[in-house]
Amino acid sequence: MSDSLLHAIYVGAMTLGAITFAIMSRRPRGVPGYEYLIAFMIPVWSGAAYLAMVFGQGKTEAYGQVAHWARYVDWIVTTPLLLLALAFTALARTPDKRPHVTLLVGLVAADVFMILTGLVADLSPYPLRYLWYGLGCAALAVILAIVWGPLRRIAESSSPALGRVYRKVAGVLAVLWIGYPVFWLLGPSGIRAIDQSTETALFVVWPILSKVGWSLLDLTSLRSLNDPNPAVGVARAPARA
Repeated sequence: MSDSLLHAIYVGAMTLGAITFAIMSRRPRGVPGYEYLIAFMIPVWSGAAYLAMVFGQGKTEAYGQVAHWARYVDWIVTTPLLLLALAFTALARTPDKRPHVTLLVGLVAADVFMILTGLVADLSPYPLRYLWYGLGCAALAVILAIVWGPLRRIAESSSPALGRVYRKVAGVLAVLWIGYPVFWLLGPSGIRAIDQSTETALFVVWPILSKVGWSLLDLTSLRSLNDPNPAVGVARAPARA
């Protein structure tokens, strides 16, 4: 299967994801509108970035390697949005989110640093690229520390039900995100244990799971918190003025 066809499949998956989130937003089930807007914008932006790769754009050669900079154009927008969606899940039962602005800014700043160092790594010669790769991995460690530290405590202190939802969605996102530096290291940009075609396929399937798949999991989990059905095991949250 050609790279262009794989990228076209990705654009199609992002389009279906955006349509799905738009339809879900018509019946929000107690989930704030900005959660649906974030979920909608992620596949819209990501699909546009990958559309460039369908037409053979968004890549360049650097030191004998192909650097897909369109991926970083995608990630510099969508990964902060994913982290904000996760943070808003942790803060779902926190009416006043202003005291946590510094935490959110730090989370996004670490993410932007991670993405930009990854881009520099792809554009750098050996062995210098491993320095930038290591800095990006360090930023990912900071992100995970925030996700599993203060954000988890906020969710768990709000309610046991929210704590369970947060641990589930945070765990899935963490596993998916750890896959990216692993694929980079194994691929042509790293030790070349996998070829370019395999890497391309991984960077099509994995983002579909981590963007559309994860956003769907996050939204349905939040919607379940407001489900009056006793079988869900979670009482409806009290309405807020």
